[in-house]
Amino acid sequence: MSLTIKLHVTTSYLNLNLNTSKNTTKVANFKVKLRTKPIYHCDPLLSVVSNTSAMHASALPGQPAIRSSLIDPDGGALVDLVVPESKKASKALEAESLPKVNLTKVDLEWVHVISEGWASPLRGFMREDQYLQSLHFNSLRTQDGSLVNMSLPIVLAIDDETKERIGSSPNVGLLGPNGDLIGILSSIEIYKHNKEERIARTWGSTAPGLPYVEEAITPAGNWLIGGDLEVLEHIKYNDGLDHYRLSPQQLRKEFDRRQADAVFAFQLRNPVHNGHALLMNDTRRRLLEMGYKNPILLLHPLGGFTKPDDVPLDVRMEQHSKVLEDGVLDPETTIVGIFPSPMHYAGPTEVQWHAKARINAGANFYIVGRDPAGMGHPTEKRDLYDPDHGKKVLSMAPGLEKLNILPFRVAAYDNVEKKMAFFDPSRAKDFLFISGTKMRAFAKSGENPPDGFMCPGGWKVLVNYYESLQTEEASQQQAVLST
Repeated sequence: MSLTIKLHVTTSYLNLNLNTSKNTTKVANFKVKLRTKPIYHCDPLLSVVSNTSAMHASALPGQPAIRSSLIDPDGGALVDLVVPESKKASKALEAESLPKVNLTKVDLEWVHVISEGWASPLRGFMREDQYLQSLHFNSLRTQDGSLVNMSLPIVLAIDDETKERIGSSPNVGLLGPNGDLIGILSSIEIYKHNKEERIARTWGSTAPGLPYVEEAITPAGNWLIGGDLEVLEHIKYNDGLDHYRLSPQQLRKEFDRRQADAVFAFQLRNPVHNGHALLMNDTRRRLLEMGYKNPILLLHPLGGFTKPDDVPLDVRMEQHSKVLEDGVLDPETTIVGIFPSPMHYAGPTEVQWHAKARINAGANFYIVGRDPAGMGHPTEKRDLYDPDHGKKVLSMAPGLEKLNILPFRVAAYDNVEKKMAFFDPSRAKDFLFISGTKMRAFAKSGENPPDGFMCPGGWKVLVNYYESLQTEEASQQQAVLST
C-alpha cells in the first residue's frame, strides 16, 4: 500500500511516494513523520522537520524555503482589484461617466471581500456560469481545469429600473450606500435572480426568518449583474476598527515576519470565553507536539452583516483585546484580524466559504466546532442543521483538500475543577454547558458566570454593553411615555 503526500513549496508541489509500512522516510535531507492517528481522518497531518534547522528556514539546494503557513491561494495568486494610484484619476472619471448601480451595505462588504482576494480567483461579482457552478456544485472550475471551492454565490442584485437605466452599456459605475463612487464593474452580464432557488440551495430551507435572506435577498431586485471589478480605493469603514481589517496579503506578510511554520485559523462571531481559549491553546500544543516550531493563531472574528441579537463587532473586538491583555491568549503567537464577509448562517454550506477564505489568507489549519455557521431553526425549536455535519462536510469538500481540518474537542464548565475543561463523558454530571443564550442572560442581568468561565476584563465588557442597552431602552420608553 502506498500513500502520495504533497508538500507545498511556494507555487509548486514536491511529490513524495511513501510506503505506509514504515513510520519514517528520509527524502532529500527532510524527515517526514506520519501520525498513526491523524487529527481528522480525511486529511492526515504531516510534521516536516529539517535535519539541520527549523522548517521556516529550511530549503533544498537551489529551492526556496518550505513555508507551510503560506500555502498557495486558490488559483495560484492572490487577487488584488484596487486600482493603482497612477490610474485612479482616469478610472474615477470613467466611473463617473457610466450608468450607476447603487450598493447596499451588504453589497459593499462583498466588494471588500472580492477586491482584497478573499474569494480568489474570483475577480468580480459572479456571471451566470459562475453562479450556477457555485449554486449547484459549491465550486468553480478554473481556466486550467482545476477546481476551487466556492460554496456561496457572491452576486450583485439590481431591480428593473436599474436594468433599464444600464441599457446596452458594457460597464457600470458602483456607488456606495452614502453615494460615494466605489469602482467599476466591466464586461457585465445581467441574468435572472431566481430567489427561491438560491435560498433553497444555499440554506436547504425556505423557512421565513432566515437573517441574511431577510436582509439581503428578499428586498433585492429580480436581476443579477456580474462582471469584472475594479475598486478605486481600499474599502474603509472609519469605525475605529480599520486597523484590524488586514487583507490576505497583509496577513501573509505578517505570518512571514513572525516566521510562522503553521497558521491555524479560528473563526467566531461571539465573545471569546475560556472554553474557546482552551481549544486554541490546546491546538497550538498539538501542533508543537507534531514538530512545528512556531504555530501562529489567527483569531479571526467575522466583521460583516450579523443578525440583530449577535454581539456587535465593536464590542466583540474590545472583548477580544481584553482576552489578550489578561493573558488568556498569548499576544506573541496570536494575530487578531477582522474577516469582512457578511454572515449567512447557512451551516455546512457556509463553513466551506469560511475555510476557503482562510486558505487565501495563508492559513493551513482550520479549527471547526459544533454546528459551524449554524443557528436555531427560525420557526421550530431545533437546530437548523445537524451540529456534526459542518466538520464532516469540510473533510470531504471539493477544493479544500490542501487545508487541514481540526475538529473541536467539546469543552464545558467543570464544576469540580472550577474551570473550563474538555468534556469527560464518564463524569458528565460534573459539567455545565453554558450556551450563548445563557451567557447573554447572565450579562443582561448583571449576574456573574461561574469563576473561570471568562476572563474578568472580557466579562466586564459584555456587562457594560448590556447595561448600555438597558439604559437606552429605558430612555426610549420614557420618551414614548412623555409624548
